[in-house]
Amino acid sequence: MTPGPTAAATPGTTLDTALLAPHTTLGLGGPARRLVRATTADEVVERARAADGAGEPLLLVGGGSNLVVGDAGWPGTALLLDHRGHHVVARDEDAVVLHVEAGHDWDALVADTVAAGLGGLECLSGIPGRTGATPVQNVGAYGVEVADLLVGADLYARRTGRRGPVAAADLDLGYRTSRLKGDRNTDGEIVLGVRFRLTTDGLSAPIRYGELARALDVEPGARVPVAAAREAVLGLRRGKGMVIDPDDADSRSAGSFFMNPVVDPDTAARVAARAEERGQAPITAWPQPDGRVKLSAAALIERAGIPRGHPGEHSPVRVSTKHTLALTHRGGGTTDDLLALARDVRDHVDDAFGLVLRPEPVLVSCAL
Repeated sequence: MTPGPTAAATPGTTLDTALLAPHTTLGLGGPARRLVRATTADEVVERARAADGAGEPLLLVGGGSNLVVGDAGWPGTALLLDHRGHHVVARDEDAVVLHVEAGHDWDALVADTVAAGLGGLECLSGIPGRTGATPVQNVGAYGVEVADLLVGADLYARRTGRRGPVAAADLDLGYRTSRLKGDRNTDGEIVLGVRFRLTTDGLSAPIRYGELARALDVEPGARVPVAAAREAVLGLRRGKGMVIDPDDADSRSAGSFFMNPVVDPDTAARVAARAEERGQAPITAWPQPDGRVKLSAAALIERAGIPRGHPGEHSPVRVSTKHTLALTHRGGGTTDDLLALARDVRDHVDDAFGLVLRPEPVLVSCAL
């Protein structure tokens, strides 16, 4: 998988105005006042300092796979993170620590680690975007989260000017969140690089996700060759339109638009009762270590009466025809169109089950 187009902005070049839509997987978003591309960590810091010194808003753009940009665009500098590369920085008897530049394409990294027989990242195959975004969101899929593998990150704090390494334990990683995300990022920290601890025996992380275990025909907890795990994950993701493919309109999305809600047991019981009252099958639920319950947002959406492909084939934005968690742009639409669809889905779930789904992508110059 190749990163999104960046040819319009070369190192050291600043454009007066440039659409952000080509730099998002949704293909939506208005222009930035200034679009800049950085190909080294030093350049990222320099560009950030320049924007801050000029009092100009700064937007960081990686692969644009978790980004919804408003039609009005961005009233400042948009910085395209395109610094790439990875290398081993430490090694012991059964593992290595791999340093990765934040602008490195994520799936290309996963492919490289699998080819090298390194285990840990294979269940995160097929996720679009850049490596630096993965600890911000604590990206996870098929039973694995970045928090399981992350050693630490190199950060630049815009507020204080501090630049240096921070241990994973200090990043406050949680379900699709960290101290680096949104309003929690009070120091304006930018990820410059990350480090992962990966195994060297050629086997995957234990297979925890039932759907993946079935695809591999193994029992949960088994370990399999990393290449086999990667291919199985890619197959499952393609079936849901979750691998970027120019020939698949369902893949023009921001991935899962809504997060699985994590609720207290009483709320989970109330949701289950409502489903029963409606004559529906139970909502898929996963008990959490802290006693709460994670509910399937996809199941909530479907039970609330939103089908795949909603609202119909003539709409420029639709719920994916493969998976109800993805909202897709079929061409000719606007961000306002997408947000109207997102509100429709959210409100259906709220009306049916009394739960308000929260968006997973970062919303820029727009809101639900």
